[in-house]
Amino acid sequence: MAQPVAVIRSKPDTLGPEVRKFAQAPLRQTAFLNSVPKCGTHLLRNIVRMFVPTEQHYDREFIQVQNLQQHIGALNPARPQFSVGHLLFADISLMALKHANQVILVRDPYDYVLARARFSLSDQLDHPELNPLKNGAVSVEQMMNLMIFGIPGKGPALREAFTFHAVAWLGTGVHLVRYEDIVAHLKDLEAAAAETYFRDLLAKFGISLPDDWRHRVRVGSAREHSATSREKLSVGMTLPEVLPDDQKRAVDFMAPGLRELLGYG
Repeated sequence: MAQPVAVIRSKPDTLGPEVRKFAQAPLRQTAFLNSVPKCGTHLLRNIVRMFVPTEQHYDREFIQVQNLQQHIGALNPARPQFSVGHLLFADISLMALKHANQVILVRDPYDYVLARARFSLSDQLDHPELNPLKNGAVSVEQMMNLMIFGIPGKGPALREAFTFHAVAWLGTGVHLVRYEDIVAHLKDLEAAAAETYFRDLLAKFGISLPDDWRHRVRVGSAREHSATSREKLSVGMTLPEVLPDDQKRAVDFMAPGLRELLGYG
């Protein structure tokens, strides 16, 4: 039986014309942004795009295990490109990414619960399995717990999402990046620490930092270019700004040691 297909409703990409305003040095090695879903993928993707020629942007699809064979050309070492996806740790993923500079993007699991709940409840996500949960069918607290413990047959538990999209990759030559670090340096781009950070961040993708890097980062990180920025999500319920203590304890129960392993807490 075919699995239900999720559809993300978003406006057309607007960043391409901005990228072409800057002189670009071609990628010499395949670069892949891998991430735990709902951890700021669009933000980092758009920043990196500002430093890569548009003809090397692979933007047909987010690459996942389910569609890897359809989009394997994006990872061809003979034709370096920058692509993005949520590739689970698996044998086929390892072989496909053997020659790539791979970055793993994560965020604090506490905040992940809220981000995933907000997106799952939004009008921008049309998913036959999740749509019935909208419009007050479940409470906010119940929805947060579903994001932590999973929905049998419909959505992974937090532990599974982080294990196979991030933790299992650690120690295999990938580069771990935290969403919160990106946001912190975006708030003070003029600081010397920001220059050091973004030089190191881009180097993880095989990209050198040009003199006009601040301008590029500002354009790439502008929220109007993100299809899934928070203010663009239409959510019929009000979620808290900070994960409640009961849900924090549930996260710690479900995935003990995860936050510390990723550098949080």
